[in-house]
Amino acid sequence: MTHVAAGRAARDGWDVCLAPEDAGWTYSGLRVLSLEPGGRREFATGDSEWVLLPLAGACDVRVDGREFALHGRESVFAGVSDFAYLPRESDALVTSAGGGRFALAGARCGRRLPARYGPASGVPVELRGAGGTSRQVNNFAAADVFDCDRLIAVEVLTPGGNWSSYPPHKHDEAGPHESRLEEIYYYELAGGPAAIGYQRVYPSPRGGTDLLAEVRSGDAVLIPDGWHGPSMAVPGYDMYYLNVMAGPDPERAWRISDDPAHAWVRGTWPDQHPDPRLPLYGAPEDV
Repeated sequence: MTHVAAGRAARDGWDVCLAPEDAGWTYSGLRVLSLEPGGRREFATGDSEWVLLPLAGACDVRVDGREFALHGRESVFAGVSDFAYLPRESDALVTSAGGGRFALAGARCGRRLPARYGPASGVPVELRGAGGTSRQVNNFAAADVFDCDRLIAVEVLTPGGNWSSYPPHKHDEAGPHESRLEEIYYYELAGGPAAIGYQRVYPSPRGGTDLLAEVRSGDAVLIPDGWHGPSMAVPGYDMYYLNVMAGPDPERAWRISDDPAHAWVRGTWPDQHPDPRLPLYGAPEDV
């Protein structure tokens, strides 16, 4: 189950339904939901907190007696989206007049935080790397951006021909320079059904995960441990992935260690320019 091909984790009306126990770990989860125009879906959040993020289309969300209208976007390659935070132990209803596809990034958690709306205008858009390692990161639920109990979630967009998640890094040990985080990558690729990309994960001193996967739209990769990267966007096809992370450490933080064999690459970035194709888009102004 390290590489979950599109459709393999579909059940109970979800395009993707990955609970922590499906992944063989404790905290991180992911669901992806498609709704036809006028469609609706009710579900219980259970023992997890969730961020509902439109991938394509708009929706309305009702939870804890509150209603949030998410404007969404045409696609993950078209713009930043607004989102909603759904607390644990809640009943939620999602409806969509025009239909669409929606991700739920989740983490098993202890605290019950209030339901909230996250505006697209508040999402920091970061350019990371340089040259052929340039990518765009939409930090909608990064640890220092949006308050959750355990969940950390961001979006990464990599232009065709570039490598992201590079230098390879890991977060499978506790310490001052690293967090323990279970991670899910969920992919979408521009260019139609022929579009492909690649993901590498290889063993670290504390973890034995070893994978080189050809990924397509709707695939997911589960990373319990190990060095991960690069995520390779082949020429002609832009790559998107949603990162969902959570772990046992008391502090909710994203701290990583680069593979020492490749860490020198990061030091070359100040002497290079970012890929001129980036950003693909920025966060909108307040509406």
